[in-house]
Amino acid sequence: MENIALEYSNSCCIPMQQLRTIIQTLDEEIARVTQAQSTGYSTDYASINLPYDTALLTTINNAVKEKKLLKPTYLIVIGIGGSNLGTIAVLEALQGKFYNNDNEMVTYFADTVDSDYLNSIIKITEKELYAGNNILLNVISKSGETTETIANFQLFLEVLIKHRPYNYNDFIIVTTDHNSALWQFAQQEKITALAVPQNVGGRYSVFSAVGLFPIALCGVDIADLHAGAQNALSFNNNTEHNPAIISAAILSILYQRGYVIHDTFLFSVELESMGKWYRQLMAESIGKSHSRSGVLINNGITPTVSIGSTDLHSVAQLYLSGPYNTFTTFVSISKNNTDLHITDNTTFHLLAPTIQNKSISTVMDAILQGTMIAYQKNSRPFVHITVPEKTAYYIGQFMQIKMLEIMYLGFLMNINPFDQPNVELYKKETKKVLSLKK
Repeated sequence: MENIALEYSNSCCIPMQQLRTIIQTLDEEIARVTQAQSTGYSTDYASINLPYDTALLTTINNAVKEKKLLKPTYLIVIGIGGSNLGTIAVLEALQGKFYNNDNEMVTYFADTVDSDYLNSIIKITEKELYAGNNILLNVISKSGETTETIANFQLFLEVLIKHRPYNYNDFIIVTTDHNSALWQFAQQEKITALAVPQNVGGRYSVFSAVGLFPIALCGVDIADLHAGAQNALSFNNNTEHNPAIISAAILSILYQRGYVIHDTFLFSVELESMGKWYRQLMAESIGKSHSRSGVLINNGITPTVSIGSTDLHSVAQLYLSGPYNTFTTFVSISKNNTDLHITDNTTFHLLAPTIQNKSISTVMDAILQGTMIAYQKNSRPFVHITVPEKTAYYIGQFMQIKMLEIMYLGFLMNINPFDQPNVELYKKETKKVLSLKK
C-alpha cells in the first residue's frame, strides 16, 4: 500500500544540508514522541495513543449501534472549534460536500451562536419531530462549559423536551471530560456520555470520541481511520522520509527568514474543511506570546486556506507578486473517486483545443503542475503533498501527519503546542459581560 508522499527538495528553497541540520535537532523530540506511545494518556502527547485504543473503538461502535436503533433522520452536532472541525473535515473528504444528499441521516453543525442560523436548523428539526421522526443531539465540549455550546444545547434541548417529554434523554449523546459539569448533567439525566481523555486537547481530539462517534454514525470506517493514523506514527523510524518532521523543519527555517504565512493550497474542493481543521491546529498551537522558558516572543505563523483551481483566480496574483512572506503546502489527490471526460467535440475545438479528449483530472493536474512551475520560477517556496486516495485510511494518515508536524514545530520554536492560554481570555471576558446584561 502506498503512503502519503511529500515532495520538497527542488521547491522549498532551503539547502539540503541546512534542512538535515535542523532535522537532527529534533532527535530529542522524536524520542519523546516515540516514548509517549507507551505512556497512554498521561502526558501532553496523549493524542498519539488514540489510534491504538481498541477499547475506545468498541465503546464508540456500541454507542453507534444503540443510537441507530432509534432510526434518527437528523444528527445535530453541537460543538465549536476542535469539537467539530475534524468531524466536518473527515465527512466532506470521504463523502463529499453534498454528503447530506446521499445519507439516510442528515447532519448539521450548531457551531455558532448566530440566531438566524440556529433558527433555521431548529425549524428543520422541529419539522422532523412533528412528522414523527427522531433526531439526535451530540453535545461536545471538553471542558463542559463552553459558552456557545451550552447555549446552543439549551436551545435544542427545549425543542427535544417539547416533542419527546418522557424519553428525551435517549436522543442525546454527551462528549466531554470525565467529571466535567456536562458529564455530571449527563449522569443525572441518564444520558449516554462519552469521555475524552483529560490530556487530549480539542484540536488533537478528532481520533477520540469527539470525532469518532459522529463520524462512525455517518458511516465512516473508524478502524480504517485509526489504521492510517498508526501508519503515520510509524514514520518516525525514518526521519529522512517523515513528512511531519520534514515539513516542521521547513516551516521553522522559513519562519526565521520572515515567512510568517503558511498557505495550505488544496487541489480538491472536498478537502476545504480539512484546511480549516489544520488552520485551527496551527493557529492555536503555534501562536504563543511566550516561550517555554517564559520569554516574551509573540510567536506565530498565520495559516490560510486556498482551493485549487478556484483561488488561482482570486489570490494567485498576490502569491506570485506580493511580499516574500508566504510558504505554500500544495495538497493533491492521486486518484479521485470519479473522473469525468471531455469528448473531442469539433464544434468547440477552436475554443480550447488543448483540453479536447482529456479527463477533468488531467486538466486539474496540468493546472497544479503549471502553478508549481510558476512558483518555482518566482522563487516562492513550497512543498507538495500527494494523497493516494480519499479513503478513511489515507485521511487518517494525513491528519496524524499534520498533528505530528505541529508538535515538532512547537519544539523547534521553543513553545508549548498543546495549550491555548489566551483563548481563555475572551471566554472570561464574555462571562463578565453576560453577568452584567439583564
